[in-house]
Amino acid sequence: MEAMTDKELVLLARAASENAHVPYSGFPVGAALECADGRIFTGCNVENRAYGGTICAERTAMVKAISEGCRDFARIAVYGDGKEYCYPCGACRQFMAEFNDGSMTVLCSRGTEDIKSFVLRELLPGIFGF
Repeated sequence: MEAMTDKELVLLARAASENAHVPYSGFPVGAALECADGRIFTGCNVENRAYGGTICAERTAMVKAISEGCRDFARIAVYGDGKEYCYPCGACRQFMAEFNDGSMTVLCSRGTEDIKSFVLRELLPGIFGF
């Protein structure tokens, strides 16, 4: 099986953003997580009146993967249709670090054509726990 390109992973994240529940922010975000074994898990942000009950797209995708037995994350694409790049929040960065040594690739997009690639430890220096 041929490896998925960064753009293809971002397109899956974009498709996932279409399922977002964002009545408060109005800003849908999608994520597509690639595990080391090639499986892909997608997620979207789901807001809640009780703000603490809100979950980001990245954590949604990761929780789906974890619930299916995948804990070896290779890459995640984050898509938000805004003027700026869509970066994972701090909570999501630390959540990623819980299941990774900081070496996973994080793709942050601005639309589907403009993609920045980082290694997690670049986005979260001094990762707690490692």
